[in-house]
Amino acid sequence: MARLSATSLTCLRGPRLVFEGLGFSLNAGDALLLTGPNGSGKSSLLRLLAGLLSPLDGQIMANGHPISDDIEGHRATTAYLGHLDPVKSTLTVQENARFWATLLGLPDRVDVALATLNLTDLAALSGRVLSSGQRRRLSLTRLLLSPADLWLLDEPTVGLDTNAVATVEQMVADHRARGGVVILSTHVEFQLPGAKTLDLGDYTPAAFRSEAPV
Repeated sequence: MARLSATSLTCLRGPRLVFEGLGFSLNAGDALLLTGPNGSGKSSLLRLLAGLLSPLDGQIMANGHPISDDIEGHRATTAYLGHLDPVKSTLTVQENARFWATLLGLPDRVDVALATLNLTDLAALSGRVLSSGQRRRLSLTRLLLSPADLWLLDEPTVGLDTNAVATVEQMVADHRARGGVVILSTHVEFQLPGAKTLDLGDYTPAAFRSEAPV
């Protein structure tokens, strides 16, 4: 079971104060949809929650413990999907999935993950010849190849067609049904029943609201 909370988070990127005083609390099965204008810090917040950045102030708690007490342990229980697809061009679709499955801990799930994302027929193709949508679907198999309770998804449906978006929606629903927690940002319609919403624009200092995106 996963629990995640943030209290009085403040994020500074370079000279820019991106947001301050941000907080939320999520329990097992919850989902949080991040909204807000470009530059309000959605990607920065996801990286903070993944333990890839450190807040200027505030605290992030996972299952009752500050993630700063054991960053590596927190990362091991977190699946983060950013803008960049981590597909190795020199490996085939199946080899990429096998590599991630071995690294993340569920090597017996490769065939199921590829089938779920409709990649079985592409298994022998090299990563370098995949379209952007195919690369994104391959990257999404990482979620199914990891035992992580916490999913942090930054624009997970970029480049995907309607059918693939529906698949991701079902993956998220299944993860929540198992007691997982999902936090995601998206600029397209995404079915997320019962989700909480966090508008990062509400936490942007007035003096910085017209600054460039982060």
